[in-house]
Amino acid sequence: MREWIELQQRLVPDLLEVMAKRYAILSRVMKSESVGRRALAAALSMTERTLRAETDFLKAQGLIEANAAGMRVTDAGRRLVDSLAPFMSELAGLTELERLIREHFRLREVIVVPGDADAERETKRELGRVAGRVLIRLLQGRGVVAVTGGTTLLALAETITVDQPLRDVLFVPARGGFGENMDYQANTIASTLAKRTGASYRLLHVPDHLSEDAYQSLMLEPNVREMVELIRKSRIVVHGIGDAMVMARRRRVDEGTIASMHERGAVAEAFGYYFDRNGTVIHRMSTVGLRLEDLEAAEHVIAVAGGGSKGDAIAAVLRYGQDDVLVTDEAAARRLEALIKRERQADGEQQPVRGEPAE
Repeated sequence: MREWIELQQRLVPDLLEVMAKRYAILSRVMKSESVGRRALAAALSMTERTLRAETDFLKAQGLIEANAAGMRVTDAGRRLVDSLAPFMSELAGLTELERLIREHFRLREVIVVPGDADAERETKRELGRVAGRVLIRLLQGRGVVAVTGGTTLLALAETITVDQPLRDVLFVPARGGFGENMDYQANTIASTLAKRTGASYRLLHVPDHLSEDAYQSLMLEPNVREMVELIRKSRIVVHGIGDAMVMARRRRVDEGTIASMHERGAVAEAFGYYFDRNGTVIHRMSTVGLRLEDLEAAEHVIAVAGGGSKGDAIAAVLRYGQDDVLVTDEAAARRLEALIKRERQADGEQQPVRGEPAE
């Protein structure tokens, strides 16, 4: 595909420019669900006159429609965007970026969506939407799925769609709650996913952060133990990745422990485990639910995280080595690219020329 794109760029560059412009408009409208022309023009750095001409064309093609609330993409427009996504990723260089990350961290699949979730709410929703499509494809309509909490996983739950009910799927929380906003706790996300897909769900009504004595006591409860055993046998695990210091403070970890983790170089958190840059676990919280060792039994472990600020954290968790699918955004992927290149230079590895296959 790369060779074909390069030929097109030489022969008919205007065609690709127009295609990229119209694709950007459709993608932005789809991410926003409904948006006004002025806001859209500002987001795409276009004049309103140019945008009006393009949206008039897209409306005539039946790809977008407008009402008092703003513009929205039609079903035909959504299908077109999904069909063009691989081509546009190749055109933007994202396919090569996906390959680099996939090979370096030995992942089965990497998907990079355009944008920066730190700066754009729409990018986080797109991360969730794409991760939902990956989940449905890997699920094949059966099995137990464990999900963690977080705003990105909430975006997945709110945007996931299915063609038919997933009656043979059970969603469960990967861990308990920790007393903050209920909207993005694992229990809420598991129930939302089930309701939107026609699946079943079960909840885990225990705190996430426990003392060792409280943890041992809870694990003696038959109902809790049965639920934990079910969670730990999940066929698919979908999880977010957090900044270590941010997550430690959200979970009200004591200042002495936070200072110790900081001194030891903690950069990432997942499943209540804290990792340094090398992917080494340097601290573990006593939590009822999924443990890192349980991931070995899962068929698929999907990490969903984006934003330039998450690049180091994502790299740390990937180095631990239990994930096989990563869904991220371009800002985080570019940070990963820089880390990979720096590591290769430090190791004296010869970098492949762009466009040539790696050896």
